[in-house]
Amino acid sequence: MTPPRTQQIPVVVLAGFLGSGKTTLLNHLLHNRAGTRIGVIVNDFGSIEIDAMTVAGQVGSTVSLGNGCLCCAVDASELDTFLETLTRPSARLDLIVIEASGLAEPQELVRMLLASENPHILYGGLVEVVDAAEFDGVRERHPELDRHLAVADLVVLNKADRVGEAERERLRAVVAELSRPAAVISAAYGRIDPELLFDPALRPDGEEKIRQLTFEDLLREEAGEEGRDGHGDHDGHLHAAYESVDFTSDVPLDPRRFIAFLDSRPEGLYRIKGFVDFGAGDRDNRYALHAVGRFLRFVPQPWARDEPRLTQLVLIGSGIDAEALREGLAACRAEPGPDAPDAERAMWGVLRYVQQEPDPEDVPAEV
Repeated sequence: MTPPRTQQIPVVVLAGFLGSGKTTLLNHLLHNRAGTRIGVIVNDFGSIEIDAMTVAGQVGSTVSLGNGCLCCAVDASELDTFLETLTRPSARLDLIVIEASGLAEPQELVRMLLASENPHILYGGLVEVVDAAEFDGVRERHPELDRHLAVADLVVLNKADRVGEAERERLRAVVAELSRPAAVISAAYGRIDPELLFDPALRPDGEEKIRQLTFEDLLREEAGEEGRDGHGDHDGHLHAAYESVDFTSDVPLDPRRFIAFLDSRPEGLYRIKGFVDFGAGDRDNRYALHAVGRFLRFVPQPWARDEPRLTQLVLIGSGIDAEALREGLAACRAEPGPDAPDAERAMWGVLRYVQQEPDPEDVPAEV
């Protein structure tokens, strides 16, 4: 097996009806990007407002937000073209976010991403933003919201501060049922932890040869010390919305057991990332694991010389049982001394998810 050598950029689809708070959430991500260079593609630009475009003073098909944050206004037919532009090495992006129109069919954008032949992108999940205060009314006027929720990987119940606790719990239960098995988190002002969607880039902003006024600078200048919504900075409370579980093993994992664990992963488990050692199943490679919602992918990577052979995973979700997950992963450890032929045969379950090209089974079906 020869692993792909191309670095892939996660592409996240951000969807939700008009007024749900998509742009507020997107601006929050840009404000708290921790040095991550983000490309933003806006689908159906006419119905979307992005603060940075007003600041930029003009609206074109592509607007530079400074320090690698770009904004492109596209329709569906242009998506591949802009992805090709944003994934060029010269752009040096770490993440691409597609903000769908409030009236778009987000599953169509997901289909396009999974069917794309661009080797530089990796599907990063569909995030559906829901207005807690207007949910029942929007759902009555737009019954297609149920279909959107059904294909989401992460649901953000936004404006949760505008409803009481009992109503918030009722809404969470309704949304969770419609979006099962997606994770559901509550938020106010679109404030979710950016690490739900991307890992902070290791490259510091100081690496820029010429430092531009960044999106963070613009927002701080506009908002002042109290925060842009006048309610202060509550970013420290973001981690309360979800739980992160770490797992490390110096014993290789059994491929069959681990695939069975992944196939039965619980509701609310949104993201899994890390590296897996399958021992005798493939002694030459470790397997980078990327799972978001229903999407699962392994990428084999050669072990570096003298690199410790460990399985290291991080699991992120809402309402998950951390201890049960650790016990389930521990039960995936291989028995000592498996013979190589059996281990190699067991790897066929893993190889189903080693995708050089998109698998049609991963494209969400119409609901």
